[in-house]
Order: sequence, then C-alpha cells, then structure tokens
Amino acid sequence: MSERELQRVDVLAQVDDGRLGIDAGAGILGVGRRQMFRLLKRYRGGGAASIRHASRSRTAGNRIHDARRDLALALVRETYSDFGPTLAAEKLAELHGIRVSRETLRKWMVAAELWLPRRQRHRIHQPRLRREALGELIQPLGTLPSAMP
Repeated sequence: MSERELQRVDVLAQVDDGRLGIDAGAGILGVGRRQMFRLLKRYRGGGAASIRHASRSRTAGNRIHDARRDLALALVRETYSDFGPTLAAEKLAELHGIRVSRETLRKWMVAAELWLPRRQRHRIHQPRLRREALGELIQPLGTLPSAMP
C-alpha cells in the first residue's frame, strides 16, 4: 500500500473507533463528508485491503498488444532502420496498415535501441591544437590585410 492509502486506513480506523469525528476525518483526508461515509462503508465491509485502489494490478484498456509491437519493431528494424520515429510511423500506417502514434513508436525504438534522441547522439568535434603563447594568433600569409591607399 502507498503512504496515502496507509494514512487513509489510519484515519478510517480512528473514525470507526469513535476517536475522530466524520468531519475531522474528512478534513484530514481532504474529501467531502459523503465520500468519507463511502470510504467508511468500504472499510467496514472489507477491512484495510478494500481501501487499496481497485485497478492497481489491471492492465490498461488501450494497451497495444505485444505481438503488434513486435511486428512493428521487426518492420522498422528490417525496412526502416534509418528512419526517425515520425517517418517510420507514417510508413507503417501507409504501407503496412499498422497505426501507432509517433510517440509510442519513439518509445519502442528507444527501448529497442533502434533510435537515439538527439541529446544522446555522439557529436564528434575536431580538437583545436593549443597555441604556444597566450594571445598568439597564426594567420596564413594570403589573408593579411592589404594596405589602404
């Protein structure tokens, strides 16, 4: 149980024992009087376990199936390995009929190490050699300023 749920159980136990009033318990939990009665009814019926959120271990209703994700990643790996997530999502929808948002595909591609965000890409800069003396500049002969007439 989370800390918030443990606090709820503690306050509901105090209200159930009569050590705390309904209004005071509702104020501590930040709920209304009616919601306090609902929570108290659930607590009396099922104990501390009934205060736990009911959808804690359930999967999301809009979750994309693993087989569809694996198919999309396989197609990206084979055919669109040099594409970014936006273009890959467009090609998957256009040519293969797999409609996935670009953000979902981006997360999948990052997890499968098929694509790196711009910040994580390595930039190679050629190091500049240090000068021998402080303030010394080296100019090629052809670039000296010409004398003004």
